[in-house]
Amino acid sequence: MRHLGRRAGQRLWLAVLVAALAMFTATASLASGSPACREDTVHLRGDWGQARFSVELADTPDTRARGLMHRESLPRSAGMLFIFDRPDRAVFWMENTLIALDMLFVDPAGVVQHIHHQARPRDRTPIDGGENVLMVLEINGGLSSRLGIVPGSELRHPRLDPARAAWPCEE
Repeated sequence: MRHLGRRAGQRLWLAVLVAALAMFTATASLASGSPACREDTVHLRGDWGQARFSVELADTPDTRARGLMHRESLPRSAGMLFIFDRPDRAVFWMENTLIALDMLFVDPAGVVQHIHHQARPRDRTPIDGGENVLMVLEINGGLSSRLGIVPGSELRHPRLDPARAAWPCEE
């Protein structure tokens, strides 16, 4: 058996403590049923169940204009979250977008108001999500139907005002 020395022994104990704390935090989050809110993650819930997507943010004029254009694929549990400065009418199109997408139009409370299913790649037809849209979540085409996501589902993200959110992030 090799002797670690005092500093190495302290580092080992510190590593064990950090690992135990990380495991406890993850377990506590799962036990509370409340997944952590992160900028790069969107949670959805409804009578159909729950889903989580890793997202890229489109929250500037340039990133919103570019969106998912010119991409040949999108991982199943990934998406793009468009965030606007204020609620407004949201109209999208699919020019230069190479993959079919579902678009979930979300109000300031984080409630899905409208879903446009299977937007056709390269189509210039306007897709109107309606008024009072603060966010739009784009995911792979057909996925919202397969998961059962419907209008009225609640989206959770730290950019939603917790005072207005139907499913706020916990502080």
